[in-house]
Amino acid sequence: MNEHVSLSVPADEPPARQNERTNSRKVFIKTYGCQMNVYDSGRMTDALAGDGYVATEEMGEADLILLNTCHIREKASDKVYSALGRLRDMKKARAAEGKELMIGVTGCVAQAEGEEILRRAPAVDVVIGPQTYHRLPEALKRARAGNRVVDTEYAVEDKFEHLPVTEKAKIRARGVTAFLTVQEGCDKFCTFCVVPYTRGSEVSRPVQQILDEARRLVDAGVREITLLGQNVNAWRSEGEKGEWSLGDLLYRLAEIPGLARLRYTTSHPRDMDDKLIEAHRDLRALMPYLHLPVQSGSDRILKAMNRRHTAAEYLRLVERIRTVRPDIAMSGDFIVGFPGETDQDFEDTLRIVEDVHYAQAFSFKYSTRPGTPGADLSDQVPEDVKAERLERLQALLLKQQADFAKSCVGKVIDLLLEKPGRMPGQVIGRSPWLQSVNVDAKTSQIGDIVKVRIIGTGPNSLFAEPAESLIGP
Repeated sequence: MNEHVSLSVPADEPPARQNERTNSRKVFIKTYGCQMNVYDSGRMTDALAGDGYVATEEMGEADLILLNTCHIREKASDKVYSALGRLRDMKKARAAEGKELMIGVTGCVAQAEGEEILRRAPAVDVVIGPQTYHRLPEALKRARAGNRVVDTEYAVEDKFEHLPVTEKAKIRARGVTAFLTVQEGCDKFCTFCVVPYTRGSEVSRPVQQILDEARRLVDAGVREITLLGQNVNAWRSEGEKGEWSLGDLLYRLAEIPGLARLRYTTSHPRDMDDKLIEAHRDLRALMPYLHLPVQSGSDRILKAMNRRHTAAEYLRLVERIRTVRPDIAMSGDFIVGFPGETDQDFEDTLRIVEDVHYAQAFSFKYSTRPGTPGADLSDQVPEDVKAERLERLQALLLKQQADFAKSCVGKVIDLLLEKPGRMPGQVIGRSPWLQSVNVDAKTSQIGDIVKVRIIGTGPNSLFAEPAESLIGP
C-alpha cells in the first residue's frame, strides 16, 4: 500500500527540541505492503528514538536506511535486492566522504531470506524479522562494532512490552487516524500464503495493553483507530470474565471518550462469530465497512486453497452481516489462476462477485510463493490465461466500485476531516465507507467530524459540500 512512512517535525515544537533533532542521527524507512508494516515502521521509529534517531522523509540525508519488506506478492525479494543494489552505491559514496551509512532489512522478506540477504548484499548491516524489531537498537550497536546481525528468531518475550511508549507529539504528527496492531500471525495455512511462515502462528496482544495504547492515541488527538492483524478476528484474550473475542474488545474500545470511529482488518470468514456480528449492529463507532476476503467463488478451488469454507457459506455470512447492518460496504480479495482453476471455476468467481456487489476489492494473479503448498502443484495456469481472467474480474470490480460511489451521491454523511486538500480551504476527509472525500470546510479543523452532502464522484474520491454545522469535536 504505502511506499514509505516517515514522521515530520511538529511546527509547534520548541526551538531547543528542533535543534536537538537537527543534530540527531536520521532514519529513513521505506515501507512495502500492508497496514501492519505501516504500523511496524512507526514503532521501529519509536524504538530508535532512544538512541537519538529521528525520522526523515529524505533518503539522501539519512544515517540509517531501513527497508521494511513484504513477501506476499511474486518477486518481492527481487525488488528488495534491486533496492539494496542502489543503496550499496550510496553507502560507497558516503564512505568515500568519510561518512557512515547503515542499511537494514526488516519485515517478511527479512524473515524469509535471513542469512541469504547478508550473502547477496554485503552492504546490509542488520536483518531483523517482524517479531524482533524491538531488538533493532541493540542489533545496530552490534553492527556498528563490526558484527553484521541476523535476528529472525521468533521472540519469546512480548515485543510490544519492550517497545517505548510513543510520544504524544509523534502521535499527533501522524494524523487523526491510527493503526493499532492487536494480533499477529495466522494458523489457517492457506496453500497460496506465506504469512504463517513469515509472521508465525496466531498471537494476540493482551486486552489491557491494547486499551492502554488506544487511550494514548486518543489522548493525542486520534479520532479513528483501525485494529490490525493478519487474521484480526481471530484475536482472543482474557478479559474480566473469561475469554474475550474481537467483538468484546470493540465494545470496550467504543467506550473510550473521544474515540469516534473504529475499524478492523484483515478478517477471515471462519472467525466472524456472533459477538462480532452483533458489534456491527450495536456500535455506532464501528464503521459500516468490512474487508472480508473470499479469494475464489469456486468450492473446488476454495478447497484446494485450504480456505475451509464454501462459497455458499460465505454468501450466508455476508447476508447475516447485512441483515444487522444494511448500510455496510463489503470489500474483498480475489486470486485468479490458482493451480487447476478452470473456466467454470473462474465463472463461479465472477458469480460470487455479482452476488455480493463489492464497494471495493483487491484482485491478483496467482503467483507461486516458495515454501507454500501451492508452489508444488503441477497444474499451473498459463500466464496469458491468468492475465485475461484478471482483466475481466477487475473490469467487473471497478464497475461495482463506481456504482457504489455513484449511489453515495445525494447522501448526507458524517465526514472525518483528515488533512488539507490541494485547493485553499479544501479539506480531505474519510467517509464511513473508507472513501476519500474532498470538501470546502473553511470553518472546521482537522479531526472534526462534519455533516456533508456528496455531490459528485471522481476516479478515486468523492466530492462534497457542507450540509450542517459541526457535529462533533
